[in-house]
Amino acid sequence: MAGARAAIRYAKAVLSVATNQGTAEVVNNDMKLITSTIAESKDLSDMLQSPVVPSSVKKSVLLEVFNTASKDVLSLIDVLIKNNRINIFDQVAIKYNQLFDELNGIEHATVTTAVALTADLQQQVLEKAKALSGKNVEIKNIIDESIIGGFILRVGDLQYNASIANQLNKLKREFTLN
Repeated sequence: MAGARAAIRYAKAVLSVATNQGTAEVVNNDMKLITSTIAESKDLSDMLQSPVVPSSVKKSVLLEVFNTASKDVLSLIDVLIKNNRINIFDQVAIKYNQLFDELNGIEHATVTTAVALTADLQQQVLEKAKALSGKNVEIKNIIDESIIGGFILRVGDLQYNASIANQLNKLKREFTLN
């Protein structure tokens, strides 16, 4: 991924400034919004990547789209425009979120289920994920009907597969080996 190193450097710089000013969490929320907005809008993404669109147009579009962003984010836009690196804006936002989470001891977990989790089940999974990682955990629920039932929990490098599909595959392997 082109610009990954530069994105990390910009993200570290913004995190450092935001932490010193006590606005790191506000900037983190802005960066989450930026990441999701650019990911959901192909036109915005294409415009940022286009060498044909002038930097002044890119800047005015970004300032219009993210008009509620903190001054740290607005300063980042200025710096990226000035350094001709606005094409890595979404990568900087992603890296910032990752660095912020590392700094605050937040782990991301995904739980794959056949149906959406109820609030009670989500709380139970959250407790299990916290016990596995020893950190604060944010859960993302992915719905995949092919697992039939049960769940697959991924926390960092760990995966706990309690899906019906996995159990059926184990039985199938046992019967084919015997």
